[in-house]
This record gives sequence, C-alpha cells and structure tokens, in this order.
Amino acid sequence: MKNIYDFTVKDREGKDVSLEEYSGKVLLIVNTATGCGFTPHYEPLEEMYKDLKDKGLEILDFPCNQFANQAPGDAEEIHTFCTLNFGADFPQFAKIDVNGENAEPLFEYLAKEKPFEGFGKGIKNLALDKFAKKNNKEFGDKAYIKWNFTKFLVDRDGKVIARFEPTVDMKEVREAVEAAL
Repeated sequence: MKNIYDFTVKDREGKDVSLEEYSGKVLLIVNTATGCGFTPHYEPLEEMYKDLKDKGLEILDFPCNQFANQAPGDAEEIHTFCTLNFGADFPQFAKIDVNGENAEPLFEYLAKEKPFEGFGKGIKNLALDKFAKKNNKEFGDKAYIKWNFTKFLVDRDGKVIARFEPTVDMKEVREAVEAAL
C-alpha cells in the first residue's frame, strides 16, 4: 500500500467506504472508546472538527473495545453516546480491533508508518505504560496501538505525518492539524 487511500473500511452500518473519498483532505484518524479516561477527548475533537472542517479537515472515528473493554456497546449505542454527550458530528466507523490477528489493516499500516515511541514522562504516563503493556501482552508483535485515543495525522496526499498518543495535550494535536491544513 502506498497511502491510506488504498484502504477500504466499514462505516458504522457495515457498508464499505473507500478512503479515496477523503483524498485531498487532512485526516485525523482516531481509535476511540466511550468508557475511557480519555473519552473527554471527544470534546476538543468535535470543536476542532467544527472549526476546521471547511478548511479540509476530516476526523475519522474508529471505536475499539480492546483496551480494558472500554467500548462495550454496539455501533448505534456508541454513536448515540458520542452524539448526546459530546455532539460528535465527524464520521464514525464500525467498531474494530486495532491489535492482534483481526486488527483493522488500516491501523496496522498507520502504526507501521508511525510506530509507538512512548507515552511521555510523568507518573500518569508511566502508569498508563505499565497498564498498556499488561493489556497488550496477548497481541505480541501485533500490538500496534497501545491505548484508546491514539491519533494519526494524515496529510492531503495520504501520507501519515504524525502520531499522537492519548497522553499528548489536545492543544498540541490541534496545532499540528492546523499546520497540516
């Protein structure tokens, strides 16, 4: 695969969506969960989407239940939660696995383009690192994503230009998105 436009994913209703539909846009691709400590990231994500959509930003939301079972609902329950609690209006796709034998190929690709480099410093980040290692042990070398709300920034040409772990301040994420636009 040359870039993300070569991938087809499922929308929340199970229909195929070619990422070619997003050609020429700046993308922020995120694996999410409704019951995670990082779930409040939906708020700045939605704010960013509202502010920057007309400039060419698309945020692609992929719910995942692989991290401490923090996204247990079906697609409709997850969508309703995100809409009611955060006003999330950006595209939400089918719930997927991001690690292991059944990992969504898009996330395998994203993680290979921008591998994990750590959660950062500080007690909370070290605690998350320890918890994530324990959680992801079962995936071995297919533990591509370390936790919920990992974000990948893709430029208008479909090239992965940045990876943001959930511990990265959303202001920093927004600055990178604005620079890519």
